[in-house]
This record gives sequence, C-alpha cells and structure tokens, in this order.
Amino acid sequence: MNRVMHLLRGTVALQASGPFPERLMNLCALHRVDFWGVEWKDENTLRFTIFRRDRAQVEELGGRVNCVLEEENRAGLPFFLGRFRTRYGFLAGLAGSLLALCVLSNVVLTIQISGNETIPNGVILGELNRLGIRPGVFGPGLNTADVAQEAALGLEGVAWMAINLHGTRAEVIVREAVAAPEVAKEEGFCDILSEADGMIEKVDALEGEALVKPGDLVLRGETLISGVVSMEPPQYSGLPVRYYQTRARGRVYARTWRTLTARIPLQTAVKTYTGEEKTCWSLTILNHRTDFYKNSSISWSTYDKIKTEHLLQLPQVGLLPVRLTAEKLRAYEISAVSVDQDAARALLEDRLLLQLEQQIGADGEIISTQFSAREDGEVLEVTLRAECREEIGREQETGPDPRVQQEENDTNDRAEHQF
Repeated sequence: MNRVMHLLRGTVALQASGPFPERLMNLCALHRVDFWGVEWKDENTLRFTIFRRDRAQVEELGGRVNCVLEEENRAGLPFFLGRFRTRYGFLAGLAGSLLALCVLSNVVLTIQISGNETIPNGVILGELNRLGIRPGVFGPGLNTADVAQEAALGLEGVAWMAINLHGTRAEVIVREAVAAPEVAKEEGFCDILSEADGMIEKVDALEGEALVKPGDLVLRGETLISGVVSMEPPQYSGLPVRYYQTRARGRVYARTWRTLTARIPLQTAVKTYTGEEKTCWSLTILNHRTDFYKNSSISWSTYDKIKTEHLLQLPQVGLLPVRLTAEKLRAYEISAVSVDQDAARALLEDRLLLQLEQQIGADGEIISTQFSAREDGEVLEVTLRAECREEIGREQETGPDPRVQQEENDTNDRAEHQF
C-alpha cells in the first residue's frame, strides 16, 4: 500500500553533503517531513528519499545546516505526467479518451432478453426500439420502469417486463401471460353432423338425441346427434310427442374410406452454377451501415446470395452492435431435367400419408392403404385409397326448431284459455 501511495504522490531521492548532514535529518524530523531510505555514503554524505511536495522545504532546511542537496532520482505519477506538459496533442487525446470512457460506459451497446418462450426476440426488440431503447442510446437518460410498463402493454401475451441497466448491457426480463382455458360455448343450439362418409361403429351421445346406431351407413353432412330431443307421452294417454332443444354433445366413431390424389411434374428446372462468384462486404455499427461495394456492378441475370454475418463479442459483455457482413453471390443457369419417377412417387406417397393423418386427427387410425400411379402427359399422378377408423362428428350451429316453438305456443294458448 505504501508503494502505491509513493507512486501516486511522487518521490525524490536526494544526496546531502556537508559537515554535519545528520543535523538535516534532525530538522526534517522536527518539522515533520517524511523521509526514508537513509543511507550513509561517507562521513559527510548521506542519501535519503522524500515526497515530491516536501522538496522545497527540505532545501530550505539544508541551507540552515550548510548542506548541499543533489537530486539522484525521481519517480511517481506526477513526474510521468509532467513530461507531457508541452505535448498538447497527447493531452487532448488523453482528455478525450477519458471523456469517451466516461460517456461510453453509460451507452447501451447490447440488449439481452430472457424469460420469453413463445414471443420472438425480434418482436420484443422492435417494440423496445419504438420506445427508445436500442444500441447507442444513453442509459442514464432512460426511464426504464415506464418503458418496461409501456412495452408490456404494447406486446400481446406479455404479463410483466423489467429492464435493468448494467453499464453497457441492458437486461430485459419478460414474463409471458398464462393463456386462459378455453371455455366451452354454452349458448345457442347445435347438431352434430358427419364430416365424412362412413359406417358407424360407436356412438357416445352426452347431450341430445342420437339418430344413428352402429352398423348404419352415413353420408357427409348427415345429422348424427340432434339437438332436438323428443319425449314420448305415456301409453294410451293421447298426448302428442313433446320436444325440447339443447346443444348436442358427443362423439361418433366410424369406419371411413378416403381417396386422396397428388400430382407432380416429370420435368423440373434445376440450377447449374457457372463458377462465377463475387463477395460484397459491409460494416454495421450501431445500426449505421457502410457498404464497401458501392461502385461495383453485377452482370449476371440469375444468382444466389449467401449472407454471412460476423458479430463482435466480448467476454462477460456479450454481443456488441458491430457486425461485419459478407454477401457471396454465385451465378447460375437454369436448365430442365427429368425427374426420377420412383423418387417422385415415393415423395407423393409420403405427402399423401401425411395429409391423411392430418385429416383423421390424432385419435384416428389407419386400417389399410393402397396406392396407384399413372402418367398424364408430363405429370405423375398418385392416388391413395385408405380405410380408416376415426371420429367423424362436428358441431353445426342451428336456430330454434319449429316443433319446439309450436309446442311453446300451444302451451301459452292453453294457459290463456284457463284464465
């Protein structure tokens, strides 16, 4: 610690010569002048070290005891900086560097986002950029609490957001909103219709009246479970059948037969690279881009562009807003080639199977499949015929049933006649 203080304050090594140099040491101690490293050279000469600020006082004390002082060495920060008193360019550069260091240490260079799972980083960065938080902005001038609150209100699906500044790094913490459970629609009336042709295997009617039973054949659009329920009157009562209407609920499973078709051309266009290439460079600093290929031109009519970005990253800081971009251009020509029919057929069969699985849903089951293919000119056509077991019911909104309305009107008329 003493060594550090000596370097900061500056020290001077002196040599005192005189009849009684030890008297100079006594006067320094009497006037509380710090000195150390006392070393006798001979009986009339000694060497010692003092602080730079005590130099004038020690010379005055040396005159009192007829001692001649000679400087042997000087060290410390004040003497180092004193060398540049007349080098104004260096001093200006040093002052500018210190000022830039103080300012840039408070400029946001990187933005780190955490806590988001479904909302992309680009969406959050775009909203923050609209509100004034971007690389290059002065951090102490930001009201991070207000910006975080406004960004959370402006982003759909964000329940809470916090922005913390750590020097040149802005930390954005996001908490996404929990989606509310879907509420089943309870208002209105509906029937359950068939969404495919098939043979009924099982009917689970939770609400409403089932109009089909296992073994029945149904067509697409036919009503499976009706929202109008009939109530048979007691036997020999002579009363009419009564009806009430509700929302039909249930699941209907059936065996279905589906036919899907896909087509693909037997001639296709492919790219053949000519070997001509060119690379264009650009540098982006704080969203300001500088292109190094402004005077260059491209004579090719068709070419691919491969973009590669090199980002500057520092340890414990992260990515900085400095990006070197290389755009590699490769010229090509387009030519027609024949497609391998076996590979094309296999591709279409895979796509048809995927389409079939999407149609029957996760609960569906494929019992059997059969593929056929034919050429139609320059086009290959593949047909899939499949037997499946699936749930075929779908809800269809309906209005009030006339039978239910008529029954309500008859009931009201009878009530009025009684009074």
